[in-house]
Amino acid sequence: MSRSFLFVKLFWRDLRANKKRMTLTLIAVLWGTLSIVLLLAFANGLKSQLMNNSKGLGEGIIIVWGGQTTIPYEGLGKARRIRFYPEDLEELKKQIPEIEKVGADYFDWGTSISYGKNTVSARTNGLFPSFEVMRAHYPQPGGRFINEIDMQKRRRVVFLGDKVKENLFGEQDAVGKIISINNIPFTVVGVQTKKQQMGSYSGPDNNKVSIPATTFSAIWGQLRYSNIVVKPRDPKQAEFVKTRMYEVIGKRQKFDPKDKAALSIWDVIEMQNVMEKMMLGLEIFFGVMGFFSLSIAGLGVANIMYAAIKERTVEIGVKMALGAKPRQIMGQFILEALLICGIGGLLGIVFAQGICSGFARVDLQNEALSWLGKPTISVAIGMVTVAILAFVGLTAGFFPARRAASVNPVESLRYE
Repeated sequence: MSRSFLFVKLFWRDLRANKKRMTLTLIAVLWGTLSIVLLLAFANGLKSQLMNNSKGLGEGIIIVWGGQTTIPYEGLGKARRIRFYPEDLEELKKQIPEIEKVGADYFDWGTSISYGKNTVSARTNGLFPSFEVMRAHYPQPGGRFINEIDMQKRRRVVFLGDKVKENLFGEQDAVGKIISINNIPFTVVGVQTKKQQMGSYSGPDNNKVSIPATTFSAIWGQLRYSNIVVKPRDPKQAEFVKTRMYEVIGKRQKFDPKDKAALSIWDVIEMQNVMEKMMLGLEIFFGVMGFFSLSIAGLGVANIMYAAIKERTVEIGVKMALGAKPRQIMGQFILEALLICGIGGLLGIVFAQGICSGFARVDLQNEALSWLGKPTISVAIGMVTVAILAFVGLTAGFFPARRAASVNPVESLRYE
């Protein structure tokens, strides 16, 4: 305890003796730490927001459209168009146990949606209940998505995109109200929760209305699905599931499983994996940039340590003459360098947290922040910052400390 107190006392003495130089060094460390923490916090916020936005399309899914064959197969020519039917969906369920959820999509462009005097034109989808999870069609409180009973009984119920709801009802509650789709009455059972949607096909979900697929087929007389959506049980099995889909659908519709043009596949899992890798690369880049900023502050710390050693040469000589070992001399100066980096770093983290807290109060509905996200300081960022501060402090203190430990006691006592 007494040794620690003596160390702090010596550090405080140096601080008072070199107020201006020490203050500038602390500001340099503070600024470097502030830079690295804010860079990583903005990268973290951007990553979180982009990942959330990408989930607006759905998480861990594969979307499949029918393509056109390019390879003759079993006496059939090429250039045949592939369309999906209910039997394809049933075969996928039976033949590929690695699929957790599967559903299909009918749609009709430009249907007339009316409530009272308000009329809008929107896309009407015929969906399966599995789309609630697969395509992130989550209802607002008080409502629900299409369920299995709706499908079995071909109910005239509708799930509204949040933008369609605003255009038709404004601030009024829509659940339980009757709207018309092409003059056919439907009961509103739910409204979609607002979401950011980075990817989409045929427009964002907030401007669509969804009804049970069986109801859609009965009213519009459509038998062929527009697309199929599957969710593998394990995202790592996505490639296997895609291969099996070519084999299962190819066997039923008579095309070569090696004919990749027969199906058009959007692998959302792969897209999200690529995005995660891109954001990891961006975080590493920001971290490296912050490290170099903090390294400049480390040069200031090393400079002040060299100056301290020069001013305390006699003190070092006396200690060594009284039996102090070189490692004890080195330890003292390395600890002083770490203390400077620690104080400056702590102040930098506090300032960075204050700035992030200010951003946290900003409305995320703001157009820019809805894509950039809010800067967030995570535990990982704190650990990375502390590790870099420790490295800079050790490096900045080691070389001056080594010089201090090499002082000749006899020569130092004659030093003025």
